[in-house]
Amino acid sequence: MATASPVALFENFPVPTLDRPFGVHLWPIFNKAFEYVVGYPADDFTFQPGRTPMSTLKETGIFIIIYYTIIFGGRELMRNREPFKLRTLFLIHNFYLTAISGILLALFIEQILPTVVRHGIFHAICAIEGGWTQPLVVLYYLNYLTKYLELLDTCFLFLKKKPLTFLHCYHHGATALLCYTQLIGSTSVSWVPITLNLTVHVVMYWYYFQSARGIRIWWKEWITRLQIIQFVIDLGFVYFASWTYFTSTYFQWLPNAGKCAGEEFAAFSGIAILSSYLLLFISFYLATYKKDGKRPSGRKAVRRMSQAPLPDPIHGSNATANGYANGSNGEAKSTGVKTNGTATRSRRA
Repeated sequence: MATASPVALFENFPVPTLDRPFGVHLWPIFNKAFEYVVGYPADDFTFQPGRTPMSTLKETGIFIIIYYTIIFGGRELMRNREPFKLRTLFLIHNFYLTAISGILLALFIEQILPTVVRHGIFHAICAIEGGWTQPLVVLYYLNYLTKYLELLDTCFLFLKKKPLTFLHCYHHGATALLCYTQLIGSTSVSWVPITLNLTVHVVMYWYYFQSARGIRIWWKEWITRLQIIQFVIDLGFVYFASWTYFTSTYFQWLPNAGKCAGEEFAAFSGIAILSSYLLLFISFYLATYKKDGKRPSGRKAVRRMSQAPLPDPIHGSNATANGYANGSNGEAKSTGVKTNGTATRSRRA
């Protein structure tokens, strides 16, 4: 029986290249998996507003309204009930989001790395053929759909009778809207915030998976730091792309790098939402991890901004902050931090 020579084995070994940064070509594998689930290959996918599911502002708006209705209604239904444990479901939820984020991130890297290396970063973030290719649109759309899966995070909170914070709930709804506007607006720079966000999500959801297993992780604070770094980089790219678009379109006499693809409403929504994220997460970080006692008034202000529980129009704010948490046998445990007796979670990015 003949055996393969070491040279032959080495030649068949998956060696990373520019077009195959992970050693194997991931897109054909994904293409077949997509066809198995949907019925046609990913290569045949086209995003058509009004025809593709969840591709209209009406659909997105209705889903976001349903989300807030469920979490407010669910919180009220659970007020006088015992909390659910849901440990197994919570483990599954965090594991599949870790896996989905990791798979999408790898596919994005395979698509965008050759473009950046061969044609430069400006081409990748401003040219349609750079950051808005058909494979990238498939990935943009799938990433957008995962934002609706992530809404289950908040369902776990109210079912386990954990307080709902403004930062957590605002971030969920706004992120679904943000992804929708960029998808409709054909912004080639979209891959930058998406890949950074997926990187943070791999780390974050893995942390919550391990935490739910009872494993203590020392680098929890770095999740919030990564989120802040992510938004700083996001805004740098988004501001640059927006400046390039508007100056090249309306103010040619101002310095600019050339044309940049995308719609104007997408630029404004991206700037507004990402800027609000940066402000809120910096506020959360200062209130949570920088409690040195030197400036208590400022700390209380940022805590109210980022960690404040959602208002309770029926029972009042005190009922939200105290009665709801105390309804869980006097315990307000969470995978996050405690502030003034109220457990909060720095989930989202």
